[in-house]
Amino acid sequence: MPFTLSGGEFVLVALAIFFLGFAAAAIKIVPQSEEYIVEQFGKYVGTLKAGLHFVLPIVNHVAHKVSVLERQLEPQQISVITKDNVEISLTTAVFFRIIDASKSVYRISNVDQAVKTTVTSIVRSTCGQLEFDEIQSRRDHINDQIKTSLSEACGVWGIEITRTEVLDVSVDSATRTAMQQQLNAERERRAAVTKAEGDRQAQQLKADGELYTAQKQAEARRVLADAEAYATRTVGDSIRDNGQAAIDFEIRKKQIEGLTELGRSANTKLLVLPTDVTQTLGTVAAVVEALKDGPAGKASPWKS
Repeated sequence: MPFTLSGGEFVLVALAIFFLGFAAAAIKIVPQSEEYIVEQFGKYVGTLKAGLHFVLPIVNHVAHKVSVLERQLEPQQISVITKDNVEISLTTAVFFRIIDASKSVYRISNVDQAVKTTVTSIVRSTCGQLEFDEIQSRRDHINDQIKTSLSEACGVWGIEITRTEVLDVSVDSATRTAMQQQLNAERERRAAVTKAEGDRQAQQLKADGELYTAQKQAEARRVLADAEAYATRTVGDSIRDNGQAAIDFEIRKKQIEGLTELGRSANTKLLVLPTDVTQTLGTVAAVVEALKDGPAGKASPWKS
């Protein structure tokens, strides 16, 4: 016997199916990586965050599903003319994420393309104010400046710029050759400066050495002069104290010293002494006796 439904049973089954479908349409489970944009008769009414939500079917519906994961734009090459008129090509990478799903849907139609266009404008503006050498050596500064300017520009689209990177800086072959020549010239200049500095220091050290030697020689001459002055002063004091006897003694002593040196010579075979010299030898004893007594009974400095 075939299964049939009465009119009342059919209505109940239809109502059950309707309510099951209504419940299925009303329940919305939003994953962690997305946000849902809900519209009511074509008008935005709210954003569903991650989790379980209920909406009124037919009246409200999910119009957009927006990913909030951080994403990366494809690296793009941007042509830039620097402050010193060098044409370069910068390869940049930009990372961003959507923090306001409604703005990213209703304020801009193509988020990725909008960010690319803005990056190109900001990179050209930023690098156009710097010289080529600064771009090479200050990439961190450029990255920070691009990120700051890009964040301000993209904020109205509900986008947060998380990171910007200048991956590469390249120039054409002609510019590269000119830069290499300039680099070689700079190296040669530095080498010449280093050599000149070394020569200057060597000359300075030599001059310092000569000055030191001259100072020491001058000190030695001064000490010798002081010694000679002391000896002269001592002899002068003796002469002043002992009178003519001291003078005669000094003269006789020098004569005897000369005869002694002459007698010691290996070439001396015969030594003939004049009469006055022999007299000198006899006189020395008398002079010594006189010097021993000194003037007015004063002791002589030669007294042994």
